[in-house]
Amino acid sequence: MGHHHHHDHTTGNIKVAFFLNLSFTIIELIGGILTNSMAIISDALHDLGDSLSLGLAWFLQRFSKKGKTHHFSFGFKRFSLLAALINSVVLVAGSIFILSEAIPRLMDPEQPHTLGMMGLAVLGVLVNGAAVLRLKGGESINQKVMTWHLLEDVLGWVAVFIVSVVMTFIDLPILDPLASIAITLYILYNVIVNLIKTMRLFLEGVPENIDLDGIIEKINALPRIQSTHHTHLWSLDGEHHAFSTHVVVPSSSTKEEVCAIKDDVKEVINPIHLDHITIEIEYEDEYCAMLEQDEGGTEHG
Repeated sequence: MGHHHHHDHTTGNIKVAFFLNLSFTIIELIGGILTNSMAIISDALHDLGDSLSLGLAWFLQRFSKKGKTHHFSFGFKRFSLLAALINSVVLVAGSIFILSEAIPRLMDPEQPHTLGMMGLAVLGVLVNGAAVLRLKGGESINQKVMTWHLLEDVLGWVAVFIVSVVMTFIDLPILDPLASIAITLYILYNVIVNLIKTMRLFLEGVPENIDLDGIIEKINALPRIQSTHHTHLWSLDGEHHAFSTHVVVPSSSTKEEVCAIKDDVKEVINPIHLDHITIEIEYEDEYCAMLEQDEGGTEHG
């Protein structure tokens, strides 16, 4: 019951942050057009991406509670990668659009309404700050990621506020497109980094910071194991991983020895957060078709 309550609390926090962010994004887009500020329109695009991220995070937080089905035997955790991909594509496309609008303004900068910018910046700090406080301290990966994302928004609004204050006293309209380009490039860089990570997971790459070759060496060094092959390690969503391997043992191995070998292998991979483990035991005189497919028939061990 406690676990269920925690999930409800997590979903509720993301839901509140989503509606806060979405409401302010609408205000921000209108305000950016009225104040003629590319910096605010740029940040509005960022907030739109955040709203989409929060909306998908809220939906997937609820969706991920579903267990495995006939069609999705691993469950629904991997759907979060689809959300990350959609968010990334939207932000990349939006960032390119903003750059195409902001760069020409460097040649002919227009004076924005600085007092309006200042007011929106203060509101932006308050709204995004409230969303950060709502999500702060969450244990789920969704909450942690979105907390950092919204914290970046707060810092972005602080930058817009500083620019608007400077332009109130000094006639430097070029600061607005410069701020817009700086914010957009920063967002674009982070989005591309996350997009590369997402695509790596989509292509079932070995999770970051895990040395698969080192794991294979440790398993091969275990007593009573002659070799391993067809060893795979991949991730469902960046947090929950799956592992499978074929272990070759002497043909004289007893049931007790095979059970002990499996326990030894599990001990080696225990530090990894694995949701699915498959250990195929094969005797040395047993034929395995997978061995021929693994690295051109090259055996580990």
